[in-house]
Amino acid sequence: MNYNEIGIQALQDGHTEEAIKAFTQAIEEEPENPLGYINFGHVLTSMDEIDRAERFFQKAITLDETSATAFYGLANLYFNSERYSEALKLYEKALQYEIEGADAHFMIGKCFEKMDQPKLALPYLQRAVELNETDVQARLSYGISLASMELFELAEPQFLEVIRRDPNHSDAHYNLGVLYAVSTDRKEDAMYHLKQAYTLDERNEMARYAYDMIATTLE
Repeated sequence: MNYNEIGIQALQDGHTEEAIKAFTQAIEEEPENPLGYINFGHVLTSMDEIDRAERFFQKAITLDETSATAFYGLANLYFNSERYSEALKLYEKALQYEIEGADAHFMIGKCFEKMDQPKLALPYLQRAVELNETDVQARLSYGISLASMELFELAEPQFLEVIRRDPNHSDAHYNLGVLYAVSTDRKEDAMYHLKQAYTLDERNEMARYAYDMIATTLE
C-alpha cells in the first residue's frame, strides 16, 4: 500500500495519529499530488482544525483545479461553518467535475434550504433521492421542501416512505403529522404521528405542542 492507502486504513481503524503520519509522508513523497492534501484536510476537519483544513483543501485545488473531491471537502467545511453561499459554489464545482454519487446534489439542496430557497432546493433533493432511494435524510428533506411549497400530495408519500424504511424516524412522523393537520381533516392520523414523534424523541417539543393543540379542538 502507498502512504495514502495506509493513512485511510489507519483512519478506518481509529488511529488518527498514524493516519496523520501517513498522509504527511504521502505529501513529502509526492508534493504535487493533491490526494495527500485532500486526505489530510479530511483528518483536520474531523479534528475541528478548520483553518488548517481549509488551507490543505485549497492547496489541493491549486494543484488540480478539476479535483471534485477537493471542492467537495472544502464545501463540507464551509457548510458546517454555516458559510452556505460559499459552500454552494463549491458543491456546484464538485458536480461540474463529475463527483460520483448523490451526496453533492443533496448538499446543494441543503444549502438552498438553509438559504430559505426551497424552490431552488427542490430539483437537487429530488435528484439525490433518484440517485439513492435508500437515503432517508435526502427523502425527508425532499418531502419538507415539497410541503413548504404546499405540494402536500407530493410530500405525503415521501414522508411515508421514510417511515416505511425507518419506523422510528421522529422527524418524519412529525412532518407527516403536521401535513395531515394543515392539509386534511385526518386529525386522528395527525395526532398519531405527532405522538409518535415526541414519544420517539422527547426533545421534540413542537410535536407535543401541535398534538395538544389538535386535542383541544376535538374536546
